[in-house]
Amino acid sequence: MKIDIVQLGGRDADVDYNLQRALRHVAACAPGTDIVVFPETHLTGFLDAAQCAAHAQPLDGPALRAITAAARERDVAVVIGLVERDGGRFYNTTALVTPDGVALSYRKTHLWVAERGAVLAGDRYATVEWRGVRIGLLICYDIEFPEGARALAELGAQLLLVTNGNMEPYGAVHRTAIMARAQENQVFAVMANRVGAGPDGMVFAGGSAAVDPFGRLLFEAGGGECRHTLELDLAQLAAARATYDYLVDRRLRTAGQRLEHRDGRRELLIEPS
Repeated sequence: MKIDIVQLGGRDADVDYNLQRALRHVAACAPGTDIVVFPETHLTGFLDAAQCAAHAQPLDGPALRAITAAARERDVAVVIGLVERDGGRFYNTTALVTPDGVALSYRKTHLWVAERGAVLAGDRYATVEWRGVRIGLLICYDIEFPEGARALAELGAQLLLVTNGNMEPYGAVHRTAIMARAQENQVFAVMANRVGAGPDGMVFAGGSAAVDPFGRLLFEAGGGECRHTLELDLAQLAAARATYDYLVDRRLRTAGQRLEHRDGRRELLIEPS
């Protein structure tokens, strides 16, 4: 599977600017690319509570319709983040968009301190198959908790795609976390992070990465804008589990209701606390 990791800066509350940049990068993806991955909330930027009503986007709105058209033109899937508007509620969401539309959406379950009060936490993990590979989505702070990645692995995920908006001085935290989540679940993990300046002097850390099922770095970006295409050797999934298989050997299983949908999505609902 061929993945294009796009590490970009963005403008908060400037959907047109962010969308046009995303469309240009999708159009420029290498021949044979299967998935193009962008950072957390790339379409909308980060929004505070006062900005959500004006700038958050529905999953069936014009921004994601434009992404769908671009995906159809290049015959790829696009993984991109946004602040989602669902009626009067708002979520930090990542969508996996294929030429047929949104195949999977995931609402961030672990909210960073600054998000609380602006968006709501999601209530489920989910996977879907794209071109023979079962994919699960996570967002930024999620990867600092092992349970989400393990839930996706239990739902059959072979590839974790992480949209990221991690800032300094926490770049090293996510470098360690993405490697750990891949190794402990024996899956591939790919992370696309934002770069550049943010509000209040914040600097986004970059460091987008790809990790194999042994926990080894396949690619790591620096701190500036870049894009990198790599091909995943899916035979490594079986090789990582040849001697021992963590999902088989584990003693504690993730709680929650499991759902299997006709369109191929698998979901694990988070039990209320």
